[in-house]
Amino acid sequence: MQPFRFHVLVCDQQKPEGVPCCAARGSGQVLEALRREVAARGLEDQVQVTACGSLGLCEHGPNLVVYPEGIWYSGVTPADVPEIVRSHFQQDTPVARLARADPAALRAEILNNREKRLAARSAREAAGLLPDDLNESIRAFQASRAILTALELDLFTAVEGGAGALEVATSLHTGPRATEMLLNALASLRLLVKREGVFHNAPAAARYFTAGSRDNARPALLHTAHLWERWSTLTDCVRAGAAAARDEIAGRGPDWTEAFIAAMHRNASERAPLVVRAVGAESVRRMLDVGGGSGAYSIAFAQAHSAMRADILDLAPVGPIARRHIQEAGVADRVQVRAGDLRTGPLGEGYDLVFLSAICHMLSPVENLDLLGRCREALAPGGRVVIQDFILEADKTAPRFAALFALNMLVGTPGGSSYSEPEYAAWLGEAGFREIRHTRLPGITGLMLASRP
Repeated sequence: MQPFRFHVLVCDQQKPEGVPCCAARGSGQVLEALRREVAARGLEDQVQVTACGSLGLCEHGPNLVVYPEGIWYSGVTPADVPEIVRSHFQQDTPVARLARADPAALRAEILNNREKRLAARSAREAAGLLPDDLNESIRAFQASRAILTALELDLFTAVEGGAGALEVATSLHTGPRATEMLLNALASLRLLVKREGVFHNAPAAARYFTAGSRDNARPALLHTAHLWERWSTLTDCVRAGAAAARDEIAGRGPDWTEAFIAAMHRNASERAPLVVRAVGAESVRRMLDVGGGSGAYSIAFAQAHSAMRADILDLAPVGPIARRHIQEAGVADRVQVRAGDLRTGPLGEGYDLVFLSAICHMLSPVENLDLLGRCREALAPGGRVVIQDFILEADKTAPRFAALFALNMLVGTPGGSSYSEPEYAAWLGEAGFREIRHTRLPGITGLMLASRP
């Protein structure tokens, strides 16, 4: 008994440029077309589509195999997909013009390609060449920088509807030669499609990078572009032991603040339902959102519990941005914003919940201990503190995102870092909290929760 009537394995392995592979021949588009067509015909419960590594027929890709019959197809294009789904999956008739009919020849080709691949690998190892994946990691900044430059220029909006290089350069007031180079590079990254000298946005670019799209992520991603300058100082920071002291928001321009809060809001809006569900809002009457930014978490808690009131504490430049989001969410009568610096002074009193999201990583251990002590004083007896952050394992080498984020704090803050579960637990205990526990969430952040006796 098979769990699905058909199981389709589609090769989508990416190999180094110049080496034949299905990914370079459009297997991603075939995979997408298959899933779309299967869904459109109501066959999702009968047909399982799975991306896989090399099937060994690299020169004839894109390749796929359909089980349980074991029918191998080569040279499949997105245009072939409706015929395969209709004929093979609905009428039980394989598409003969695409099927590989000779099993012996098929096996011989696969074994021959395997032998060539192993020989090439042995030659590279004997020559002491860098492995492809390591070399790709080292050079990954080039693709990143090209995309970030395009976002800074708002290039994808300029391309919307199709445009030539000169037209884009004129619209953006950029150099024609340089603009064409950037457009070609973005096409090589499959964010643009070039047809007869005219560039068009690929689906992902059109959805996430253009001004008219509902899912436009450009305002948030400009924060990543701003990080570029700081990360370029990493070598000097490691030599010196720290970054130059600078506040995260105060003293920076409004463009930086808007991009930073937009990035935080996008992340928070996605994770807020998970946090509210894990923490629970039923017993919370008053909440303090320390460094609450756009107010996404306070909004989510307020929407989950109609009797709850929240105060957001953040620096003055953030206030107008937070109030805008609160007004749009329709909770302005229950969520307030007050200006203040979380690093100094009392935080208030009588709160049932003090929430710290993406705050502790900006601070040094001494600052975190001080902040948690003031959080305890702001809570009513039995109240809870909740920390959401990138929480490292005890040896600090995992998760990878959190380990790399520690470097982001090195280059951007005077004493911040990513911290481990034992570190958070020690600070909470020393600050007078009890019932300390770590709650793991799906994704890159986790929660540390504790109660005031």
